[in-house]
Amino acid sequence: MDLDETDRRLIALLRADARRPASGLAAALGVSRGTVQNRIARLLRSGAIQGFTLRLGPEAAGVGAAVRAITAIEIRGRQATGVLRALKGFPEIRALHMTNGRWDVIAELGAESLEALDQALNRIRMLEGVANSETSILLSTHAG
Repeated sequence: MDLDETDRRLIALLRADARRPASGLAAALGVSRGTVQNRIARLLRSGAIQGFTLRLGPEAAGVGAAVRAITAIEIRGRQATGVLRALKGFPEIRALHMTNGRWDVIAELGAESLEALDQALNRIRMLEGVANSETSILLSTHAG
């Protein structure tokens, strides 16, 4: 799908605030409310926009998770698809990031306790295709 300048500006506005009303988006873009609604519908149908989500600030990121950690994961061979599929099913995983270098995947985790985190890490290490992992527990968060 080819995105024009209005589509790109609309996506940028939605990234900043996906709950912004169509009338506010229309005013910012200089188009009608109907045009905004039609463009959003078209962007959703085409897959350019795949959904809307919630971004939490540092003070709420740990809701339901007393312990937060980052786990770097090395995947054996060509097993990334299966490992990622399995990781997406872990309730403790908040986000997955593909990366380059020594580690293939960085997983953000949240658990109710150190014991629950340890259990999740053991399940990660036991996954078929996981060659190695390294975890750092997050102690505090400072806004950028």
